[in-house]
Amino acid sequence: MTYKGYEGVVEFDEEAGLFTGEVINTRDVITFQGSSVRELTKAFHGSVDDYLKFCASRNEEPEKPFSGTLSLRLRPKMHRHLALEARRHGKSLNAYLVECLEPKTTPAP
Repeated sequence: MTYKGYEGVVEFDEEAGLFTGEVINTRDVITFQGSSVRELTKAFHGSVDDYLKFCASRNEEPEKPFSGTLSLRLRPKMHRHLALEARRHGKSLNAYLVECLEPKTTPAP
């Protein structure tokens, strides 16, 4: 489920007869539940909206779903190898790694 950039995952609690969900792309805890898909969707939207209102009431920026920054810990030998490869390709280490990690698209027939 996705709403305003926040992604929720849902599980069914058979014992309680409820769908329970949690927003997974933020460190803040945002949960929701419902006994039907309609109720669950409404609760998900309400929980995200409540979170955004809560942040606004405290003059805090809501945590964005992923900032685009990723820190890695590499063995020094691997770090050196990647930095050299980036230089060989005339790129910064960041640009080289982004290029390596981008999904490869296949041309349309």
